[in-house]
Amino acid sequence: MTPVHVTGEVLASRTAGGYQHLTVLAPGVAERFRPGTFVAVSVGSAPDDELPGARLGRRALWVHRVRPVGGRGQALQLVVAPVGPGTRWLAGLPVGARLAVTGPLGRPFALPKEAVPCVLVGEGYAAAPMFPLAERLRERGCPVTLVLAAPDEARLLDALEARRSARAVTVVTGDGSIGTHGRVADVIGEVIARADAAVVYAAGPTATLHAVAVAAEAAGAWSQTAVEQPLTCATGLCHGCPVPVVGEDGVARTVRACVDGPVIRGDRVRWGELG
Repeated sequence: MTPVHVTGEVLASRTAGGYQHLTVLAPGVAERFRPGTFVAVSVGSAPDDELPGARLGRRALWVHRVRPVGGRGQALQLVVAPVGPGTRWLAGLPVGARLAVTGPLGRPFALPKEAVPCVLVGEGYAAAPMFPLAERLRERGCPVTLVLAAPDEARLLDALEARRSARAVTVVTGDGSIGTHGRVADVIGEVIARADAAVVYAAGPTATLHAVAVAAEAAGAWSQTAVEQPLTCATGLCHGCPVPVVGEDGVARTVRACVDGPVIRGDRVRWGELG
C-alpha cells in the first residue's frame, strides 16, 4: 500500500530492558501496516550530542504492535534501541512530542496460502515484527514456533509475551543469562526439524539471517529474511541501502533494502557479499 508522511504524536513511552517502547499516533500509517514493513522517522539531537540540530538521515524502526487507542484510531508501538545520538533522541522524547513519520515502507512478509507449520526467528530489537506476524499466521491456522535471541537478557524482546504468541518458544542468549547459551545458528536446524516447518521467517543481524537461510534450505523449507541496511532516504531514491541478490533468472544483481526489501527470500541473498 502507498506509504504516507504524517506528523505523529508520542502517546506513551516506557523503558523495557535495553529498549525504549514508543506508542505513536500516526494517522494512516497504522491502518496500512503489514508485518515486515517499517517506518522512517526524522530525528533531532540528544542533549549530549556534539553536533546539535536536526539530522539528515532518518531512522528506520520496526513496528512491534498496532493497537487501538480509545477514540483516536490505531497507534504504532515502536521499539527503539538507544545506541547513537539519533536513537537516544528518540528514546528521550516526552509524551506529547511531535514526530515526522513516513510509512509503512518496504515489502512485508508473505503469508502462506495454506495452514503450514512456521518458524519465526527474531534477534534483539529486530524481533519486533515477529509478534504481529505470529498473530497473522495464527489467524490462518498456522502452528507457530518462535526463536527469540539476544546478546543478553536485557536485550531480549518481550520473552513473556512470546509465550502467548507461539505454540513453542526457544530462547537463546549470547551470555547464557537466560535460555540456551549460544547463537541462533546453534539451535535453528533442530528447531526447524522439530517443528517440521514449511516456512521460516527471520529478522536480526546478517549472520543470524544467513544461518537461518542455510538451515531452512537444508531442511527443504522456504525462508524469508528481513534484511537491515543503513537508510538515508528510505524511499529508494538514493540507492544507499544495496543488497546483493541472485534473481530468479540466475543473474546476480543489487536491490534496495528499503523498497525491494526489507523482506527478501533467504536463498536469493548473496550473503558473503552483504556487509
